[in-house]
Amino acid sequence: MMAPAAACVKDRLDRARTAMPGLVATMVVALAATYLSDHYNAPSMVFALLLGMALNSLPGEPRYAPGIALSARTLLRLSVALLGLRITFAQIGELGWSTAAMVACAVPLTIGFGWLVARVTGIGTRFGVLSGGAVGICGASAAMAIAAAWPRKDAERDTVVVIACVTTLSTLAMLAYPAIGGWLGLDAQAAGRFFGGSIHDVAQVVGAGYSQSPQAGDTATVVKLMRVAMLLPVVVAITVLATRRRATAGTGDGEARVTPLPGFLIAFVLLAGVNGMGWVPGPVATGLSELSRWLLLISVAALGMKTSARDIMAVGRAAITLVVAETLFIALFVLAWIEMGG
Repeated sequence: MMAPAAACVKDRLDRARTAMPGLVATMVVALAATYLSDHYNAPSMVFALLLGMALNSLPGEPRYAPGIALSARTLLRLSVALLGLRITFAQIGELGWSTAAMVACAVPLTIGFGWLVARVTGIGTRFGVLSGGAVGICGASAAMAIAAAWPRKDAERDTVVVIACVTTLSTLAMLAYPAIGGWLGLDAQAAGRFFGGSIHDVAQVVGAGYSQSPQAGDTATVVKLMRVAMLLPVVVAITVLATRRRATAGTGDGEARVTPLPGFLIAFVLLAGVNGMGWVPGPVATGLSELSRWLLLISVAALGMKTSARDIMAVGRAAITLVVAETLFIALFVLAWIEMGG
């Protein structure tokens, strides 16, 4: 008779073998997306989504389904947890209370704007919160974190739409915002605050900042990390409110069970604290941050595989327009804060 420990190891190995074909498929898509991104100077997230959607028949095959599900769920949570290593409290303190207050106001106001417009237009408040969180915090990473913490009907379809929109808009902002900053006469620090406070994805923030000057790039990166730090309180607040709503109104419209405090968020804050104390060597933090980027890309590829073009078209133009409106809202808010001397 097999010992319990040996049986546990055998079970884990069997699960790993079962998941391997689908996991390899999502990794190949991530590698292909990176290759295309490097050669055509376009966001790798977009290529991962499009290539994944071209292979949307794979989740229907028993051989690939377990690995794709693992990529879309477990690897996603791991990638979000590792984002905590991007945050350094000393860098955040250098920009002062005004920048921190700007970020602390911009993020919840953008989410509230998305929620309100989605409610008024009938798009659905969940989509408004999801898109508002992605625009307000850190693009695709925030969208996937919110979707993981607050499961709901059509979550994967909505997440794919939001990721596609914020990635595209983030790239356009990287090209347009430096010109807008120059037209407004913003100095290097103000321009960096504008880029870091309003562009969605980290890579595009870095691109916009350093295209202007090293000081603007450094400032933009730190401000962006302050927005990333908002991921924890925002997602915790969303999950707590969703749990209360479920308790009072029942599951309703296909809403899934909500975890009050997801484990990946606990890991996120622990890693942020350890890194903020300076206990993680620089090369280790850099390597794990790069691992986080790859895991996120693999997860996006898996989500693309689980979504079809028909699913995206079902969302409608109003939902896409909402993401554009949220993008304009946070950009105008940050510019107004800077122009008023904040």
